[in-house]
Amino acid sequence: MAKGMRDIKRQIKSVQNMKQITKAMEMVAAAKLRRAQEAAEAARPYADKLKEVVASIAAGTKDVKHPMLETRPIKKVGYLVITSDKGLAGGYNANVLRKVTQTILARHKSQDEYELFVIGRKGRDYFRRRNMRVMEEITGLPDMPTFADIKSIAYTAVKKYEEGVYDELNLFYNQFVNAMSQVPTEKRLLPLEDVGGEATVASYEYEPSPEGVLEVLLPKYAETLIFSALLDGKASEFGAKMTAMGSASTNASKMISGLTLTYNRARQASITQEISEIVAGANAQS
Repeated sequence: MAKGMRDIKRQIKSVQNMKQITKAMEMVAAAKLRRAQEAAEAARPYADKLKEVVASIAAGTKDVKHPMLETRPIKKVGYLVITSDKGLAGGYNANVLRKVTQTILARHKSQDEYELFVIGRKGRDYFRRRNMRVMEEITGLPDMPTFADIKSIAYTAVKKYEEGVYDELNLFYNQFVNAMSQVPTEKRLLPLEDVGGEATVASYEYEPSPEGVLEVLLPKYAETLIFSALLDGKASEFGAKMTAMGSASTNASKMISGLTLTYNRARQASITQEISEIVAGANAQS
């Protein structure tokens, strides 16, 4: 019985140590989530203003033509997938990767019909295990990434569409709703949608010409959408980690309560047995 009690006590201590770790990780994720939300919100004004200028040019220029605005028959598609480098984030990575896989299987019969660009080690490893070719990858991003960190992969993906290698470029990421909810989202990045369809009141003068400015701004706008999705994905990642570690801490507390109850019962049974043995011994001597 004593050996069993020692084992239970050792289990309680082990779970208590685990709870301390998960609680600390929950607090760290909460702090990072705040900063990630602030970064995502700070990037929105730039994206909104860029969209306003692009929409103004597209609306004010007659018969504007650009590869990024033209819908063409789909022969090959590019997929840019945003995941994390580390786990312990609940279903954050699994949900978006499942959505990408289901989409590819439903739309394509051959690997020649699509190419993958992946941000995050989890996504890269997932596709490699399934022998799905990854054209370009970025791993080891900081918790607060800058546009320079993903500029190369964003530029390559957008440039390949512009050159006609792809007829469509889609973005997959987790859209941040709140700390408890992150929605796996597919967004058609190219050709650009709803550009020029908005009424704008601002008037601009362009040098050298509206078409020339549009030629430069459209790729920048597409790259900005990718960066904005990355910031949203980072907020989703930390929200998922905070929720997962919070659940782990709660489960650890329940385990500690259950083990403590078992230990107390075993201790009570041991004391009762010892008393019974003492009484039996005393009765035998009288």
